[in-house]
Amino acid sequence: MKYEKEFPLQKTKVEGVERKFNLSDLDERKEYFEAKVGEDIEKLKKYFAEGKTFIAYFLGKKNAGKGTYTKLLMEIFGKDKIGHISVGDVVRDVHAAMEDENEKKELLSYLHENYRGYISPEQGIEALLGRDTKTLLPDEFIMTLVKREIDKMDKKSLFVDGFPRNFDQISYSLFFKELIDYRKDPDIFLAIDIPEAVIDERMKYRVVCPICHTPRNLKLLATKEVGFDEETKKFFLKCDNPECDNVRMVAKEGDNMGIESLRDRLEMDDKLINKVFSLHGVTKGMVRNAVPASVAKETVDDYEITPEFYYERDETTGEIKTLERPFTVKDDEGVEVYSLMAPAVVTSLVKQLVKTLGL
Repeated sequence: MKYEKEFPLQKTKVEGVERKFNLSDLDERKEYFEAKVGEDIEKLKKYFAEGKTFIAYFLGKKNAGKGTYTKLLMEIFGKDKIGHISVGDVVRDVHAAMEDENEKKELLSYLHENYRGYISPEQGIEALLGRDTKTLLPDEFIMTLVKREIDKMDKKSLFVDGFPRNFDQISYSLFFKELIDYRKDPDIFLAIDIPEAVIDERMKYRVVCPICHTPRNLKLLATKEVGFDEETKKFFLKCDNPECDNVRMVAKEGDNMGIESLRDRLEMDDKLINKVFSLHGVTKGMVRNAVPASVAKETVDDYEITPEFYYERDETTGEIKTLERPFTVKDDEGVEVYSLMAPAVVTSLVKQLVKTLGL
């Protein structure tokens, strides 16, 4: 495992907690977090109640689960205490804002007031939208857009996803909290260690609802209803949203290529994590998506391991059974590992936050 000496594998198995929780159920998930990290949750709640906040830069490869983990933290502590800034979403919001004259006017007004750089706000917008391919979009422009998003929020602890995105932005991130007036907040660089094989499976088997756009995974996150295509002889998922009337979920174009379509991006993400973790004077933490199969029994509970779903169909009745088994892959070093369910990763994340904040 990467950085095993600095960040050893954390146990999620707790002595005396024998109950098996359904981690897909909201109420049981709440009880699970209380049983696993209840004391640490109370420490963080006290920290928030005292008006204290922090900034965490989430470092991880694409599809590592940064958004999912942040949402679970919001579930535990509340959206009034935890905020999530996705740089990718911020950029996409600019595209949407350009379609509305009032939003466009407000955005340009903010940029004129807050942005400082070598190109005009108008040139920056044109470059961001891809209309001007000759102008290089400066990091200062992206940072101003992120600051605008933060300015919309009440002060809360922030998880920034997608920044730093390149080596130059690492230098900016070291002083970012001062730039956005979070002067007394501690800042933390949190990395997610996830095997590329897990990302590959997430992509290859990912499907989305064509109506509500909810994502699922044929192999790793099944829906209640499953169908069978007589022509292709393949199983498919049906959306659980009652408003979508069991519509067939479909794969996104290009996902069948898996991580190879992201190879350059994944290599850059890996280099960025290594670069950040070589810095002095910054607080760092790491959570792991996977646990070696050889120590899983002593380290985690069975229900915390991501299940792999597979299906059987009765040829006579047409009835489809959804079955499951532990999902195992080889990590980047060739070690057999189990991928963990998101709540199990978040228990480790809560422990990391308590440790790094010195609570």
